[in-house]
Amino acid sequence: MKKVLSILVAGFAVFLTASCNQSGSGILFDGKDCSKWNINEGVSVKDNTLALAGAEAKAILKNGKYKDFELTMELKTSPGAKGSVWFHTDSQLSKGYHVAINNDRTDPVWWKMTGSLESVRNLTKSFIKENEWFQMHITVNGKAITIDINGEPVVEYIEPVDPYRIAPNTAAILSEGTFAIISDTPNEIECRNIVVNIPENQNIDIKAQQAKAIDEQSDEIIKLHQEDFPVLDYHVHLKGGLTKEMAAEQSRKLGINYAIAPNCGIGFPITNDDEINAYLKEMRSQPFIMAMQAEGREWLTTFSQEARDEFDYIFTDALTFTDDKGHRTRLWIPEETWIDKDQQKYMDMIVDRICSVLTEPVDIYVNPCFLPTPMNEKFDEFWTEARMNKFVDALAKSGKALEINELYNIPNKAIIMKAKAAGVKFTFGSNNVTPNVSNLEYSLRMKKECGLTAKDMYKPKIKI
Repeated sequence: MKKVLSILVAGFAVFLTASCNQSGSGILFDGKDCSKWNINEGVSVKDNTLALAGAEAKAILKNGKYKDFELTMELKTSPGAKGSVWFHTDSQLSKGYHVAINNDRTDPVWWKMTGSLESVRNLTKSFIKENEWFQMHITVNGKAITIDINGEPVVEYIEPVDPYRIAPNTAAILSEGTFAIISDTPNEIECRNIVVNIPENQNIDIKAQQAKAIDEQSDEIIKLHQEDFPVLDYHVHLKGGLTKEMAAEQSRKLGINYAIAPNCGIGFPITNDDEINAYLKEMRSQPFIMAMQAEGREWLTTFSQEARDEFDYIFTDALTFTDDKGHRTRLWIPEETWIDKDQQKYMDMIVDRICSVLTEPVDIYVNPCFLPTPMNEKFDEFWTEARMNKFVDALAKSGKALEINELYNIPNKAIIMKAKAAGVKFTFGSNNVTPNVSNLEYSLRMKKECGLTAKDMYKPKIKI
C-alpha cells in the first residue's frame, strides 16, 4: 500500500511540476501596464498601446514558458515599419520562430510580408495597409503552427521529424519559451490587446501530425525559404475545378505563394471592364497576388487602361497572332496552325511575332519561345544563336520579365542564360490546366543551373 501511495504521490508531483512549468492564460498587455515585459529604449506605452520605434527596439515577456498556446494581438504599422513577433524564444532571442510584421509594399525584400513564418513559410502578399489596425493570431498545437491575419489563415505548417534549417535559422524549431516583439526600423509599430490562451486537456498525436508533414530533407521549397528566395508561382489558373479555396489551401500546404490569373480576352472567361471589376472585387481580399493574362492581340482595345491597371501585373504570350497568309493562328492548337513546308521561314515569322508582342504594355512574357507541334521536337535546333540573340535583345529593351514555364518546360537553359546576362528579370509559372498546380520542378532546376538569385526575380506591384 505504501509503495502504491508513493507512486501516486510521485506521479502527482510530476503532474504539478509539468503544470507549473507552463505559463498560464491571461492578458499580457492591457494598454497601461507593461511590467510583464522587459523593454529597452525605443519601447513605450502611449495611447493604450505598446509602441516600438527604433531598429533595436524590443519587448520580451518576462518569465514566459509557453509550449502549446494561442497568442492574439492587434498591430498597426506606420509607413516603412518592419518587425516580428517571436515565440518559443528566450531572453537573448537565441531560439524560436518569428512571424513577420511588414506591410511596406516598397520593401526590396518583398517576399517576407505580414504573417510570414520567417524563412520557413515566407509570404509575398500582405493584404493589410499601413496605418491600419489588424489582428494577428498565432497558434501552436503540438507540431502544428497556424497563423491567421484578421481571421484568415495565411500559414499552416507542420514541423517534421527532421526540419531542414541552415544558418542563421538552425534554432527555429519548436520547443518552449517566451514571446517577444521586435522592431527592425526607426518607424513605429503599435501593439494592443495582447492575450494568450492555453488550451486545456489536449491529447495531441504527434506522430499522426508529423505523418502529414512534408519531408523537408527532400523538399526543394523549404530550401528556397531558408535561403530567402521569393517562393512565388506567378502563373496559376483557377481551372479544371480548382477553386480559390482549394488553391489557398494547397498554397499553404506546399509553402508556395500563388498569383492567380484569369484569362482575359475575346472568347475567354473575362471579356470586358465590368467583368474585371467584379472579379477583382471578389478576389482582392484573398491571399493571392492578382495577375491578368492578356489574350490575343486585341486585348488592348478590349479592356481600358484603368481596368488593366487594377491588376498587380499583366502578362501575355505570343501564341496568338495573324500569320503571313492572314490566318488567325493559335500555336497550341494544331488545327489552327498552318506551318509552311519551309519550317525555317515559319520559324523566322514566329520570332518576328514574338518581338512584336514584346512592344505591348505588359510586365511579363509567358509561355516563352513556344513552338508548335512538330517543330517543338527540334526546339534547340530552331532556336539558333542568331534567333536567340534577336529575341533576348528585344526582350531586354522592352523591360519585360521572362517566365520559366512549367507546362512546356521552356525556355531552354541557353535562352535563360542569355537573358540573365542581359539583365532580364524572371518569373516561375505553372500555367496549370488542371487543379494540380506544379511544384515548380523545371523552374527550380533552371534556377540552379543558371545561378538565379532573389535579385533576378521580378517584383510584383501589389495593390490592395
